[in-house]
Amino acid sequence: MPHNREAIADGANPLGLDGIEYIEYATCKPQALGQVLEMMGFRPIARHRSREVTLYHQGRMNIIVNAHVSALPRAAQPAETPAISALALRVRSAAAAYRHVVEQGAWAAPTRVEVMELNIPAIHGAGDSRIYFVDRYQDFSIYDVDFILIPTVDPYPPALAGMRFFGVVQYIGTDRMEDWTEFYTRLFAFQLLPDNERFGILPKGRVLRSPCGSFYLQLIGPDSDIGAVEGAELLQRVSFGVPDVPDAVAALRARGVSFVSAGDNQTNARGALTQIYLGGVMFEIVRNERRS
Repeated sequence: MPHNREAIADGANPLGLDGIEYIEYATCKPQALGQVLEMMGFRPIARHRSREVTLYHQGRMNIIVNAHVSALPRAAQPAETPAISALALRVRSAAAAYRHVVEQGAWAAPTRVEVMELNIPAIHGAGDSRIYFVDRYQDFSIYDVDFILIPTVDPYPPALAGMRFFGVVQYIGTDRMEDWTEFYTRLFAFQLLPDNERFGILPKGRVLRSPCGSFYLQLIGPDSDIGAVEGAELLQRVSFGVPDVPDAVAALRARGVSFVSAGDNQTNARGALTQIYLGGVMFEIVRNERRS
């Protein structure tokens, strides 16, 4: 019987998916984006050994700000407007996860590893973004190798208002909803939620739940959301789950964060949406009782 239970679990979560390890932004204005992240409660705790890359952290969340110009094909390049360039997923085995998704039809993304750096396998995601697979996130992490801690900075800043990664919003092209749904369900075993099961204040598009149940993806078509552009496909914003939205909004406002206050997107007990920063960076706050 124990063997059968394990087989069922593996079938429901073939990659051993265990949440989001980090979200990466590409930008040629890393300090400006860093100021926005600090308003959101993140702290810069480490810098990359050989590249212009900074690690921001709070609670169990990691955000990487990448200002390094890549020579790799189809890689997001630093630009005036920061953009989400990568989503790194925690998995049981990075090598096995990579093999599985490639066998299922994913496009392998080339990597270039320098001396004293880890080789983290990746596939192509929406637009120029990449999806990485990370299996070093418990006793040892990828940052132990590639990053150097910033002196005098607390490497473990607590999560503001109980914030945790809740999910990512992805914009998709016209008539591409079924394609992207199949991409995430077939490769990663995400589950499609019923239309009446919604979160936050933007009940649009389609919501998929990760097989580990720890985060969500929201797929939104053109002309259905703030800033959506016809034909554009990209990872648009990050959502944070909190046990109490009004408390979180009050804490963030005290740090200088502004929120959308017009129309159907006004802050309420279900969720809140920040104003757009630096031409395209915004965050969503969602009521979620689960704690990291």
